[in-house]
Amino acid sequence: MKSLSTYLVKKYLRFDKSQPFITISAMLAFFGVAVGLMVLMVAMAIMNGFDKEFERKLFTMNYPLSIHQNSFQMVTDKDLKILSDNFPELKFSPYITSQVIMKKGSKLAGGMLFGVDFQKEKQINSVVKEGIGDTKLNKFDIVVGNEIKKNYYLNDNDKLTLIFTQSDPGGLSLIPKMKRFTYKEHFESGLIAYDKVYMYTSLEGLAQILRYKDGTYDGIHVYSDNPFKDLERIRAVLPDYLSVVGWWQMNGNFFSALALEKRALFIVLMLIILIASLNIISSLLMTVMNRRREIALLLSLGAYKKEIKKTFFILGAIVGGGGMIFGVILGFLSIYLLGSFDLIDLPADVYGSSKLPLELSISDFTMIIVGATIIVAFSSFYPAYKATQIDALDTLRNE
Repeated sequence: MKSLSTYLVKKYLRFDKSQPFITISAMLAFFGVAVGLMVLMVAMAIMNGFDKEFERKLFTMNYPLSIHQNSFQMVTDKDLKILSDNFPELKFSPYITSQVIMKKGSKLAGGMLFGVDFQKEKQINSVVKEGIGDTKLNKFDIVVGNEIKKNYYLNDNDKLTLIFTQSDPGGLSLIPKMKRFTYKEHFESGLIAYDKVYMYTSLEGLAQILRYKDGTYDGIHVYSDNPFKDLERIRAVLPDYLSVVGWWQMNGNFFSALALEKRALFIVLMLIILIASLNIISSLLMTVMNRRREIALLLSLGAYKKEIKKTFFILGAIVGGGGMIFGVILGFLSIYLLGSFDLIDLPADVYGSSKLPLELSISDFTMIIVGATIIVAFSSFYPAYKATQIDALDTLRNE
């Protein structure tokens, strides 16, 4: 036997020729919730996609973990051996670094030069590995970022002069230390900030220029599949004059800004669903006002207020819930189309990729569904509550 609520829900969902605006308002609420949910899903997928894309690139160029000195005491082969013995599953690449000024002709620009063991570096830095390929590099050969190559019009075996911060005595004054390097290859990380500054040369060559003792370094780059856990493990065995930092700590402000932007976008777009839910309230309230006499008669014949409340709550849930389901379908369809076809062409030199990155996380999707469900539930509750406040005696007397 059908319940009274089920019968009334089916009846009130039918198109009412005498009050067509009620149905139109309900349809607007349905499509408003659907479109709002779709836009929110696509926006969160784009934001999360860019977050992950930048994270992957920063992970590579900043290295999962970096060990550096806290004082004037250098990192040594002894420290490297201790780490290798304690953590054989990790990969280590010692490095020397120096700020330099690049010079070719009259063009000058600042840069960062790293002296590395290319065999070890290629094991932990996929960008450098792809840039070098199978090229054999000599002592004073150099690998530069793609932007440096373009800005200085470098071709194979061209010379690039680097001016170091150290000085050499010359006559009655000190002159900056300068060295000409041979350009061999370039790399492209997708982040211009690194491609226009970073350069790599041999560990042996830079150590000779900076007069480092054999077996001494500025730091060690570490590759780890679980840097959050390994950071604490490495910190426990490091001597006091060394410290270890993770890639997320070196870019904390950047990711904090992205997280804040993502939260703000979520709140703003959730307002679209909130505005759409107002149509749910208005359509249900109009249904209540249009059916006042009928509701009063049902109450006078013994219908429970709970049944009346349940009826209008289910009506709101059907309109809002249906819009949510349709919106989820539209959202996933939009993400699929945007991810599979080049509908939006991005400037690769700005974003590092010409393809729109889309990645909707489970946590974001859950937050969207929970937020929309709460809004729809509250939008359905108020009209349902108002329906139970009808005074059956006064309504039947006056109408």
